[in-house]
Amino acid sequence: MKNSKPLIVALDFPDSRAALELLGKLDPKLCRVKVGKEMFTRYGPDLVKQIGKTGFEIFLDLKFHDIPNTVAGAVAAAADLGVWMVNVHAGGGRVMMEAARKALGEHPSTLLIAVTVLTSMSAQDLAETGVPATPESQVVRLATLARNSGMHGVVCSAREITPLRQQLGNDFLLVTPGIRPAGDSAGDQKRTETPASALAMGSDYLVIGRPVTQATDPLAKLKSIRQEIQGKF
Repeated sequence: MKNSKPLIVALDFPDSRAALELLGKLDPKLCRVKVGKEMFTRYGPDLVKQIGKTGFEIFLDLKFHDIPNTVAGAVAAAADLGVWMVNVHAGGGRVMMEAARKALGEHPSTLLIAVTVLTSMSAQDLAETGVPATPESQVVRLATLARNSGMHGVVCSAREITPLRQQLGNDFLLVTPGIRPAGDSAGDQKRTETPASALAMGSDYLVIGRPVTQATDPLAKLKSIRQEIQGKF
C-alpha cells in the first residue's frame, strides 16, 4: 500500500447539515471523504471549503467529461479549492485527459484520476451503449489510456484490480468503490468486494458510503472496518 489511510467515506447526503453532522462523528486521521455531484450541485464550492476546514482531505467526485478546454478549466478550479483528489471520465479521450493533467501544473499536491466503467454497469449495459466488451476488458483498455495520458490512477471495481495490476504495475493508483464490509448489503452496486479482499488484491483507496454513513455509530463502524483490514495496508 502507498498510504496508511485507505478509506474514503462517501458523503452522499441530500443536505449539507447531515454531511457536516457525520463529519463531527468521524476522525480525519482515520479516513478521507468524497463529495459527489448531488451535494456539489446543491451547495457548490462553499461546502467544499467548509469541509476542508474540518481537517478532512476531499476527493471531489464530479467525473468531468467535456471538451478538453472545459475539463482543464474545471480541474484547475477544483485544485484551487484545495481538494486532495479530483476525477474525469477516461471515455473523454487522451486529449481531454492530457489537458486536465496539464491544468494541474501549479497544483502538484492534487491527484487526478479517471473513471473507467461505473460499478453499476454490466456487460449488457455496455452493449446498449455500443461497447461490445465485458466491463473488465473495457476497464483495462480505458485504464491503459488513462495512464498513458498522465493520470495518477483510475477508479475501478475490485474485480478489475488483478488484471490492472498485471497490465499497469504497482505505480498507479487504484480507487475502488462498491466496497461492502462482510455481511452488508450490496445496494445498487453490481461489482462489490469486502475491504480486506480489495486491499489484498492491490487497491490503494476504498470508497465506502452507506455502511458507514447509515451506521448507528459511524465512528465505531469506521474503526471496525479498519480493524478488518489491519495488516493489509
